[in-house]
Amino acid sequence: LVPGRAATRGRTVEIARGSGGGFSVAAQVNGARVPMVLDTGASAVVLTQEAAKAAGLPLEVLNYSVTVETANGRARAAPVTLDRLSIGNITERSVPALVAQGGQLRTNLLGMTFLNRLESWEVRGDKLMLRGYP
Repeated sequence: LVPGRAATRGRTVEIARGSGGGFSVAAQVNGARVPMVLDTGASAVVLTQEAAKAAGLPLEVLNYSVTVETANGRARAAPVTLDRLSIGNITERSVPALVAQGGQLRTNLLGMTFLNRLESWEVRGDKLMLRGYP
């Protein structure tokens, strides 16, 4: 397994832990390649401005009405719905997410609004195992 690269076995996607100790995930958001980091402490999937733009979200009309707590303090984010979020062969549609205001976030976060839709997910040793529903 290459860290960040999804290896697919049936409905299960395995991702190897990166050298920094976390799980980097090569995701696709609305068809655009978006690097993400697994963050089980994030209640939602959160995108940077750059990732949101790449995914075709209408940045100019977003309403940054949600206050979020981050490791660096409070920030503002805009609620959005992603048409599709894919990791390996697992695709979820109409995924609630947030877009952070510019400069508020360095990394896209794979949070619970995606993980809660899976049949199961677990960290086993140095592997993240995601299992989609049939």
